[in-house]
Amino acid sequence: MIGGGLAGLVASVQLAKAGISCALVEKKVYPFHRVCGEYISNEAVPFLKANDLFPEPFNPPRITRFTLSSATGKSSTMPLDLGGFGISRYTYDNFLYEKAKQLGVEFFLSEEVEATTFEGEKFHVRTPARSLEADVVIGSFGKRSRMDHMLQRAFIRERSPYVGVKYHIRTQHPDDLIALHNFKGGYCGMSNIEDGKTTLCYLTHRDHLKRFKNIRDMEEQVMFLNPLLKEIFTHAEFLFERPEVINEVSFLTKSCVEDHVLMVGDSAGMIAPLCGNGMAMAIHGAKMVSERIIQFNRGEVSREAMEKLYTQQWNENFKGRLWSGRQIQKLFGSYWASNLAVNLALYIRPVANTIMRNTHGEPF
Repeated sequence: MIGGGLAGLVASVQLAKAGISCALVEKKVYPFHRVCGEYISNEAVPFLKANDLFPEPFNPPRITRFTLSSATGKSSTMPLDLGGFGISRYTYDNFLYEKAKQLGVEFFLSEEVEATTFEGEKFHVRTPARSLEADVVIGSFGKRSRMDHMLQRAFIRERSPYVGVKYHIRTQHPDDLIALHNFKGGYCGMSNIEDGKTTLCYLTHRDHLKRFKNIRDMEEQVMFLNPLLKEIFTHAEFLFERPEVINEVSFLTKSCVEDHVLMVGDSAGMIAPLCGNGMAMAIHGAKMVSERIIQFNRGEVSREAMEKLYTQQWNENFKGRLWSGRQIQKLFGSYWASNLAVNLALYIRPVANTIMRNTHGEPF
């Protein structure tokens, strides 16, 4: 396993439960923060509870309503058909890490993969500290990684204009509400997580950051034009010394198999954050890839069949949702388009419900 993101951790747990020896290489040390909206759609709940992976000890807030605001501050609130819950990656990834360790998954932390090659039906994975051999390698290294360059993936050749920024704050935000606030050139999501905290995570165009001295100046000059965001930023208690930031967030199409490496989570494809279910998709992808690897390990399918079945299953479940997310994203980040989106939500509710259905899956 290259990378210990949400999908990689869930897959490692499933493989270990099936008696398959599993090692995971992660360049950081748990627990740590990631740029993420930190909301999980309820489509993942049956799987998580069936496999003792639901974070019940942290009493995650149950989210049942959605508020959308335009760049001018006009807003609409509606019920979420499926809903979800909030949990920080700092807490949840560490929870999964401890589960995986208990099941015997071997972790190599503070290490980064320098090279991976496939020959003679074996993978050879090298870090600065060691060389590893594996029958199967899963790529769970996130939105953008050194590994993408090593594998010469097509999407990595194109620059992306998007920057992601995340804070944890304390503010008067209802536990049952997820909010999406537009501003010129971007949008900001908010939902509550454990311990009475709120995640505030936004996506913006890099040109905004170039125009201003720092992130705070950009927020005041651009995001504060939405009066709802100005109110939040002015009165909230910010809990980080500095925000978590990731550059060049890409929504381009990716392949879920590259040089026999099976990709999961954001490594396989990233849905627009405004759709609010990237974490659930990562969990579902981990379930699918581990099932195919278990078949391969038992000799029930060949490597070629494993890769083909996983690709087919991944596309059936996620390809249409990613496409819908990219189209919906065009409605956000400008004054006229975000006002249009809010008006659709206000006055043509069936359209809003259809949009939600097209970017969410069935419980698995």
